[in-house]
Amino acid sequence: MNSSKESHSNTQVTGKKIASKELLRLTTAGSVDDGKSTLIGRLLYDCGQVSDDQLEEMRRVSEIRNDKKLDFSLLTDGLRAEREQGITIDVAHRYFSTSSRQYIITDVPGHEQYTRNMVTGASTADVALILVDARKGILDQSRRHGFIASLLGIPHLLVAVNKMDLVDWSEECFHQIVQEYTEFSRKLRITDIRFVPICACQGDNVVSSSPSMSWYSGPSLLEQLETITIAADQNLVDFRFSVQCVLRPHQDFRGYAGRIASGNVSPGDSIVVLPSGIETTIENILTADGEKKEAKVNDSIVMTFADDVDVGRGDVIARVGNQPEVKRHFDAILCWMNDQKVLQNKNRYILQLGTQRVQAFVDKIHYRINVHTLHREKKISQFELNDIGRVSMELISPLVFDDYVKNRALGGFVLIDPQTHQTVAAGMIQGSGSEHLYETSSLHKQISSNVTWLERGIDVHMRENRNAHQAQCLWLTGLSASGKSTIAKALEEILFAEGKQVYLLDGDNVRHGLCGDLGFSQKERQENIRRVGHVARLFYDAGFVVICSFISPKRDVRDSVKSLFPLGAFHEIFIDCPLEECIKRDPKGLYKKALTGEIPEFTGVSAPYEEPLNPSLTIQTNRTKPLDAIAQIKDLL
Repeated sequence: MNSSKESHSNTQVTGKKIASKELLRLTTAGSVDDGKSTLIGRLLYDCGQVSDDQLEEMRRVSEIRNDKKLDFSLLTDGLRAEREQGITIDVAHRYFSTSSRQYIITDVPGHEQYTRNMVTGASTADVALILVDARKGILDQSRRHGFIASLLGIPHLLVAVNKMDLVDWSEECFHQIVQEYTEFSRKLRITDIRFVPICACQGDNVVSSSPSMSWYSGPSLLEQLETITIAADQNLVDFRFSVQCVLRPHQDFRGYAGRIASGNVSPGDSIVVLPSGIETTIENILTADGEKKEAKVNDSIVMTFADDVDVGRGDVIARVGNQPEVKRHFDAILCWMNDQKVLQNKNRYILQLGTQRVQAFVDKIHYRINVHTLHREKKISQFELNDIGRVSMELISPLVFDDYVKNRALGGFVLIDPQTHQTVAAGMIQGSGSEHLYETSSLHKQISSNVTWLERGIDVHMRENRNAHQAQCLWLTGLSASGKSTIAKALEEILFAEGKQVYLLDGDNVRHGLCGDLGFSQKERQENIRRVGHVARLFYDAGFVVICSFISPKRDVRDSVKSLFPLGAFHEIFIDCPLEECIKRDPKGLYKKALTGEIPEFTGVSAPYEEPLNPSLTIQTNRTKPLDAIAQIKDLL
């Protein structure tokens, strides 16, 4: 009885030791016959991770084949029935451990047609192990694997130069490969790259040092893996928690279960629920082992809040002072993974990021990347199987996300075909589109509490198709009396006569209702433009050409409005007129009052006007007739 208790106790201690070991995720890649399967098998064998049954099976198959040595690749070929039936496993996982670490090896095919498998299989890896045949040197496949590893943000790259026995253990051959691949890797986003010469079939430099390569004094492949520091690669700063489910075992308890994607959190911390923007405080953190005073990245926990707030699956929890993006557009690097259909602009998909699901479409294909030359092929209208490139995504409702480089857990997503429900693409968010889109300023990051954006089945593209023209926002900015309203009114009438869906938002008109409660202080002027910007976006969503005529003197406020619209849908038009001419015109007598001090903070007189730095169009109204100005705007459209 005592012996049984002691045995059970020892088992628990051993289990805790294993659980406390650091986990390293390793992905392997190599060309055909580079020896990848042999290397993995040899690594497992030399680390004592091969069972007696597996070893006996290896010997049996080797005898049948009349092999003089054990074929270690058999350890990664799966079950005997699978081998006999010729079944190929696209992505396989192997597990082993040493005294200091646990390892998960993700083994993916190296062929070019399996690019999609490498993208999915390596997306969570800490280290990419790339095999190079010493006889063949650096191949296109070797470069492609390095590029994909860089693309996926894998922080460590380990290049194993295999089959050194077949080049007479040549030091010169090894260093030539090191030099060539190092030169290539300078084009990639890789900060830690290491090289090791090995002979997988004989075990040289796999676990122990090789007597045949006395010129190499570096660590073996396993020693490299054991000493790579991966703790520093984790994002411990930005707390992100995706709600997987709401636990309500009885009416007195409501908990939110999920896994911490990054950062850490403690009871008492102030948090925000996104995308709703509701703020509250963490009351308790519960785990399978009881309550915790702190939880960190990768912990699976249940949180309770101090307030009764509306939270559901798909919501993201973050700190109040450190929030991810909440937007309906972003740029991404996309890998197309479907061999039945191609990716084209405007195709509709379901986008899944963690527990979030939203309807989405590709608004623009910017370029395809040639994975061999790394060149950008820009005149591309579609993606086919295994194509990788940059796209702009538009979403029907707001998505909570981080840049993939900053946070892989909240920056990677998949696209799902709504008809077949198959995963057709994997993507990595490249911010909110700094190359192509504009950031949303804090002026527009206002989300009312306890409301959810209503998803509609009719999107702007469907309305554009019915209207037979694109939706646009034309933002006319300039001094008072510069001619904005005159041009805007005439433009609206002409477009309407042509059958366009068009509406004019004028500065005076919106202050009769929508903004009738606002004065003319700087803060109230900003609020005026904020409201108008969101109304303009609603008109855009309805498929209209919306014309906005507002002084809007501040550049950052105009830029914040621009950020509400997709790329190419917002046109800032500078109605340029000298102040002296505006004062001379003065149709409402406002300049006269401003010059005598009756109207404080009047733009151009007692308050500054910041001219656009890069407008879509500049119209000098002291030199241009209204009809000519309208012709210029129509040319722009």
